[in-house]
Amino acid sequence: MIRVVLPAHLKVLAQVHGEVELDVPAPATPGSVLDALESRYPVLRGTIRDHASQRRRAFVRFFACEQDLSHEPPDTPLPEPVATGAEPFMIVGAMAGG
Repeated sequence: MIRVVLPAHLKVLAQVHGEVELDVPAPATPGSVLDALESRYPVLRGTIRDHASQRRRAFVRFFACEQDLSHEPPDTPLPEPVATGAEPFMIVGAMAGG
């Protein structure tokens, strides 16, 4: 079971409260987590990654075990604490400005 933390605006869109728990086949990767998330919550398709290219949208970041995984390939295995559900996979809305 993978725990996923969504930013507030995506929680509202998906009508969820708190963390989302997903069954993701091993090896768990950012791509497989997003596949499972979009399958369970179709309203999120296209909000986190582009429909066509499957690339992460600008101003969306991925974190696991205090590591920024935003620029890692989508098939990179997640850290063991995330894969076992001990730690969450975090999807964070990045901020811009100065």
